[in-house]
Amino acid sequence: VQLQASGGGSVQAGGSLRLSCAASGRTLNNVNMGWFRQAPGKEREFVSVFRWNGGRTYYADSVKGRFTLSRDNAKNSVYLQMNSLKPEDTAVYYCAVDTPPLTILSNLWYASGYDYWGQGTKVTVSS
Repeated sequence: VQLQASGGGSVQAGGSLRLSCAASGRTLNNVNMGWFRQAPGKEREFVSVFRWNGGRTYYADSVKGRFTLSRDNAKNSVYLQMNSLKPEDTAVYYCAVDTPPLTILSNLWYASGYDYWGQGTKVTVSS
């Protein structure tokens, strides 16, 4: 699976961005699909995941209510709509796939739970 993330950029606090992650090599059916981010000097942290088994989407508390993960099967893509952005959202954002979707839920909060990663797209939020 190859993942191509895009859509990052620079915005002011309160603004919005929509990140895209296009997959090739296989469909995004029957996979867990996640977004992570990594700020300078910090570890990669969980943002959101769509869990195939159960069809639910989960969010980190820090982004809940502001970010929305969505999928477009026809385009074999996943999106992360980010609203009400804050300076602390500044990071490189990565999409990731867990396939087959066998990772237990609690392990999906960690980067080690995923098998394939996109190259990252940088988001900068200024105050």
